[in-house]
Amino acid sequence: MSGIMGIHHLNSHPINHQDLEKMVDILAHRGPDHADIWIEEFVGLGHRMLWTTPESLIEKLPLINQAGNLVITADARIDNRDQLIALLKLPERSIEKITDSEFILAAYEKWGESCPEYLLGDFAFAIWDKRQQSLFCARDHFGIKPFYYYYQPNQIFLFASEIKALFCVPDVPRRLNEVRIADYLALMMTDKAITTYQDILRLPPAHSLVINQSGIYIWSYWSLDDQRELQLESNAAYAEEFRKIFIEAVNCRLRSAFAIASHLSGGLDSSAVTCVARNLLAKEEKIQLHTISTIFDKITECDERPFINAVLDQGGFIPHYAHGEQFSPLSDLDKIFQYEDEALLGPSHFYPWNLNRISQEMGLRICLDGFDGDTTVGHGTTRLTELLHQGKWQTFAQEVKALSPHHNVSHAAVLQSYGLPYLRDLAKQWRWIAFAQGVQQIHQHFGVSRKLLVIHHGIKPLLEPILQLWRQWRKQDKSPHLVSQTSLVNPDFAERIRLDERMQILAGSTLPPLTVKEEQWRSLTQGLLTYTLEQMDQYAAMFSVEARHPFMDKRLIEFCLALPAEQKLYQGWGRMVMRRALEGILPKEVQWRGGKTDLTANFVDGLLNRDRQLLDEVMLNRLGNIEKFIDIDFLRAAYQRLISTDNQASNADSMAVWQAVTLALWLDYKQVML
Repeated sequence: MSGIMGIHHLNSHPINHQDLEKMVDILAHRGPDHADIWIEEFVGLGHRMLWTTPESLIEKLPLINQAGNLVITADARIDNRDQLIALLKLPERSIEKITDSEFILAAYEKWGESCPEYLLGDFAFAIWDKRQQSLFCARDHFGIKPFYYYYQPNQIFLFASEIKALFCVPDVPRRLNEVRIADYLALMMTDKAITTYQDILRLPPAHSLVINQSGIYIWSYWSLDDQRELQLESNAAYAEEFRKIFIEAVNCRLRSAFAIASHLSGGLDSSAVTCVARNLLAKEEKIQLHTISTIFDKITECDERPFINAVLDQGGFIPHYAHGEQFSPLSDLDKIFQYEDEALLGPSHFYPWNLNRISQEMGLRICLDGFDGDTTVGHGTTRLTELLHQGKWQTFAQEVKALSPHHNVSHAAVLQSYGLPYLRDLAKQWRWIAFAQGVQQIHQHFGVSRKLLVIHHGIKPLLEPILQLWRQWRKQDKSPHLVSQTSLVNPDFAERIRLDERMQILAGSTLPPLTVKEEQWRSLTQGLLTYTLEQMDQYAAMFSVEARHPFMDKRLIEFCLALPAEQKLYQGWGRMVMRRALEGILPKEVQWRGGKTDLTANFVDGLLNRDRQLLDEVMLNRLGNIEKFIDIDFLRAAYQRLISTDNQASNADSMAVWQAVTLALWLDYKQVML
C-alpha cells in the first residue's frame, strides 16, 4: 500500500510545484517511509512509499525508464512476476532485486496500453509517455487499489489514491453529489464511477484510461466471464484444484519484508486464510503468523472464541485480541473522518478500523483477511431455484431438509423463500400441469395442504393485478410502491433526482437470478464490492497498513464462478468445494460449521448504550443538514421504535437511524458545499 498522485495541465500551463507537494503531504499516512515528486513542464507525478515487500525497500518512485521517455508512479503488488520475467526485457539481475513498478513499466514498453491484460495482482498506476504526450492509467481487476480523478476538458486532469489529495489543488471544487447520497440512503451502491463529490470520479475496476490534448478515453480491459463452465472428473478433482489455486492466492500475498498478521474472526474464510498462511510460513522457516481477533466478554452471542481457539490450538500463531464491546458504530468518527473522504460507511466499519489500529500499535504493516469469501466461493443456495426449474423436486426436497439443520432454519422457511415463489410463477405463466405437479410434490415432501397451495399460490397471484388496478381506480394506491418511496429517502428529493428511474437502471434485471452462476456473477460485478474494497483500503491506510485479500484473487474468482452448482451447495452444505479442499488444513469445528455469528446485537447495543449521548444529540438537534435528503417522519418513527423499551425496532430501523446520523455527522465534519 502506497499513495500515488499526479497533475496534467492540458492547457500547457506549468505545474505548480507547491500543489503537487501538498498532494504528497496530505497522503503521508499511506506511505511514511519515503516521498518524492517528478515534474516536467505541464506534467507532475508524486508518490508516498510504504515498505512492505522486499523489493519495495529498494524501490524509488516516480521511476524513469532507461530511455528517459517513460515515467511511472504506482501503488502495486504484482503477483505473476515469475511469468513476466520470461516475457519482458528486464535488467540482468535477480528477480528479488526487480521492483513491481519495473515490471509494470517493462510491460508497458512491450505491450503498450494492453499491458494491464498481462498483469496479475493489486495495482493502480499512471505512466507519462513523452513520445505520445499522453498519460496512461490503469486499475486492477476488482478495484482493490483505489484511483480517483478530476477532469476538466482542455484544462486539467488530476488523479490520486484518495479524494482529499485532489482538493489540494485550488481548481477543484468541493461540491456534494446528491445522487450518490441518494444511492447510499436507498442502499443501492452499485454505480462504479461516481463519488460523493460532483466532478470527482473513480476509475472503475479492470479499466484503463488515457488522457492527452485530444481528451480522455476510458475502456475496460477485462470482464468476468459468466459463460465458462468447468467440468472435472470427480469431486476430489474439483477440491484439489481449488486447494492449489487458493494456496497460491495466499502465498502471493505473503511476499513481505516484515511480519504478517491475519484478521481471524473464526469464520470459514478468515480461518482458511490464517491456516494456509501459517502452513506456508512454517515451510519457509519464517517467523510465526500474528492473528488479531475480535472477542466479546459481555455480548456473548457475538463471541466466536470456540472457533477462533480451534484454529489457534493448532499452534504456530501469535494471537492478539480486540474487545468488541469497547468500540461501536459511532465511536471515533471524528478520527475516522480525518481520513475517510465519503460519508458512506458500512455498518461494520469499526471492526476493521480497530483491528488495523492494533496492527499499527504492534508494528505490523501487512494484514491478511477473509474478505468476501462468501461471494467468491458462493453458498450456492440458488441451486434450489435451479433444481425447481429442472423439475428435480425430489433433489430439491433433499437439499432443503439437509440445509435446514446446518443453518438453524426451518424447512418451511426455506420452502417459503424458494419453492413457493416458483409455484406462484408457474401460476402466473399459466403452466398448470407443472403447477399441479409442484403442488403434489410440496404436499408429498413437506406435508403442506394442496388446497391451501392452490388458493394462496395459484389463484391469488392471478387476482393480485386485478386487485391492484381496482385499488388505483379507488385512489387507495396512487402509485406503485417503489423502494425510494418506502425507505429513508425524502420522497420530494427522490422525485427531483428521479431516483426510481435510476434504481431500475442500476439494478439491471429486475428478475431474481435463476442460477447460482448468475447470482454470483451479479455480486462480483456490482459497484458495492468495489466501494467496500475502497473502504477496506482506507481503514488500513489510516494506520499505514496494507490490507491483502486472498479471496479477491482473479484466478480463484474465475475458477469458482465456473464451478457446477453442486460444487457450491451439496447435501445441505454451502461452499462444498472449499470444505472438501481444506480437509486436514482447517479444524473440523470450523470446516463443518453452518452459518456465521450475527453481530447485530453488538451493533444495536453500541447505538443504544455506548453511543447513546451522541445518538440522541444528533437526532434531537443536528438533523438540519440532511432534512432535504431524509424522510424525517420515517426517521423519527424508526428512532422511537429503536429507543423504546418494548423492543419493537427491526434491523431496518437501526440501520436507517445509523445511516442518517452518520451522514449528518459527516456533513458537519466535512462542510461540503450543498
